[in-house]
Amino acid sequence: MKCKGRDPWSGRTIELEFEEAISSVHTNQAEASESVYIAPGFIDLQVNGFAGVDYNSATVGMENIGESIRALHSTGVTRFFPTVITGPPGEMLGALRNLAKAKETLAEGSSMEGFHVEGPHISSEEGPRGAHPARWVRPPDLNEYRRWQEATNGKVRVVTLSPEWPEAARYIEGITKEGVVASIGHTKAGRGQIQDAVSAGATLSTHLGNGAHATLPRHPNYIWEQLAEDRLAASFIVDGMHLPDSFLRVAVRAKGIERSILVTDAVAPAMCAAGPYRLGEVEIELREDGRVVLRGGERMAGSSLRMDRAIGNVMRMAEVSLGEAVEMATRNPARVGRIAGRMRGLETGDRADLVRFVVEDERLRVLETFVSGRRVYCAG
Repeated sequence: MKCKGRDPWSGRTIELEFEEAISSVHTNQAEASESVYIAPGFIDLQVNGFAGVDYNSATVGMENIGESIRALHSTGVTRFFPTVITGPPGEMLGALRNLAKAKETLAEGSSMEGFHVEGPHISSEEGPRGAHPARWVRPPDLNEYRRWQEATNGKVRVVTLSPEWPEAARYIEGITKEGVVASIGHTKAGRGQIQDAVSAGATLSTHLGNGAHATLPRHPNYIWEQLAEDRLAASFIVDGMHLPDSFLRVAVRAKGIERSILVTDAVAPAMCAAGPYRLGEVEIELREDGRVVLRGGERMAGSSLRMDRAIGNVMRMAEVSLGEAVEMATRNPARVGRIAGRMRGLETGDRADLVRFVVEDERLRVLETFVSGRRVYCAG
């Protein structure tokens, strides 16, 4: 197949030839006049659910999961990590096993690049724990990790945990030796604990600036410590509700574009009508203003964000260019999430995961999405 569009980095028109992978890239040296952009397909390392489907349910049907993936394709996402949060050991295993079955059997399953387990080895303290149920928080356990891998045929690729646990450094060493990304999140860890975690192999901060106390010491605190640590990349939820503009601008400047990653942290209500939903055993609701909160309360419980919206939002909120925003949703998560064939972008040999879009009123509108050269979405 052939596709052409405007390169979001160079501004020039490029034409790609591809099957499952990109076979050639032709660049017109003149500045592009057309308005349709072409970019690597978007990658989301943290999706708890989408389009009414909760990935934390062990009983959700395969067709429902397929529908949710097709909805993700319409937002330009081509690869993502379904995310399972803190819960009873058996239910977490059941959810992971169900997702693994979907990956193996659905036509859309290849978009599920791997799985992200967020918790249960997080802070039990109110604030850093976020919306995770307190009764199921527990210390890091390599035996439990091995059960997750057995249930998914080794497809758990990211684990979010807090370094405050005495067992954390040894646990991080154990999982990173197997190629799994250890990410710091939902933590109240001190400087020494964060440094020990990074020395043990942690390379990412999960939705930095969220999953934290409402009030922190001026300094030191665990947000500053992670921002200052150059060995850590950081993911951000850029929906205009989780983070204020000023924090986001400072955080992206501290990390640099190359270590900044967009995630949605989307939950089941994303792309749905306002109303009640579930996140595992947690009752949540989508408000009319787009916020997802614990049912009857005000505490955030994931988001209703879409990746195409996140890219437009970060351009406005963090004052970055389109190319920089696309970098944060494509090559950066591919590198940090260790997604083979996606780390270089629009280059010969990389997977033909592509998205064509236009930018209208600081928002992206997706026209076409391709996964491994197969068109999976076309705007009507």
